[in-house]
Amino acid sequence: MENRVISTNKLTKKFGNFTAVDSISFEVEKGEIFGFLGANGAGKTTAMRMLCGLSKPTSGSGTVAGFDIAKQSEDVKKNIGYMSQKFSLYDDLKVWENLRLFGGIYGMKDKEIAEKTDTILHELGFEKERDTLVKSLPLGWKQKLAFSVSIFHEPKIVFLDEPTGGVDPAARRQFWEMIYAAVERGITVFVTTHYMDEAEYCNRVSIMVDGRIEALDTPKNLKTTFNAASMDGVFQQLARKATRGEN
Repeated sequence: MENRVISTNKLTKKFGNFTAVDSISFEVEKGEIFGFLGANGAGKTTAMRMLCGLSKPTSGSGTVAGFDIAKQSEDVKKNIGYMSQKFSLYDDLKVWENLRLFGGIYGMKDKEIAEKTDTILHELGFEKERDTLVKSLPLGWKQKLAFSVSIFHEPKIVFLDEPTGGVDPAARRQFWEMIYAAVERGITVFVTTHYMDEAEYCNRVSIMVDGRIEALDTPKNLKTTFNAASMDGVFQQLARKATRGEN
């Protein structure tokens, strides 16, 4: 059990008569890069909100970082990182101020925040941008800063919700190098993406269709099972089964 960072059992979320997430069960191991895929309306965002302690399940159960997502949502939030496509940064604050703010939100001590800020600025090559307003940064730089902010407090797991949307391929590659570096430090990564080439970088991938997990395995095994040359081929075969629109 110690190595499981996420565990769900028949996790379900209903909105009235509509079942957004339909009895999903899966586990994510420590240090894994777990890809969570699905077309618009498949239910992946709703599922991620439950895992992050932002939405209570209608039925079923789940634990994240050892805490019950329904009963211990505040503990869940303290032990995870989160980054969305919107990047969750404050545009009108300077680079260092963003790092300090999020460190404070996560309850880190001032000395620790100051030391970590210097380390991150050095790692990103952002020393000269320390006092730059975030809104002045190029998109790819914002993305790297947002990821650094999301793991500033060294969470057990970071949730990345389509984190590479809108950036060029070179910036996407650099971002994935940062993901691998985080995993080497023991942080587990749970990522949703629309880019099927990124699914190939994950240790395992689940694919949701109409609120259910229709496939879950390594990219290599999924391609073999579905006789597909790429993860895009796997995804297209499964996505064709979808009967509902966006949720």
